Amino acid sequence: MEARHSAHCVEEAEDAVKELRAELAKAGITLPSLGLDPVSLAREAPCPLVELGRCSVETARRLAAVLR
Repeated sequence: MEARHSAHCVEEAEDAVKELRAELAKAGITLPSLGLDPVSLAREAPCPLVELGRCSVETARRLAAVLR
């Protein structure tokens, strides 16, 4: 049962990344390294972490403006 839970968590994390990428795109923002953290994928639990990654200063400012 542990493996199924892990697969479910990975699927949920991938869906969250897709959703975040789509919403950021609507705001004109791209985070080039957005994806699942490979180190957290290697462990069984808890669910994988989302790696927001590196971005330019301009992108960071645009993201901050959208969040305001």
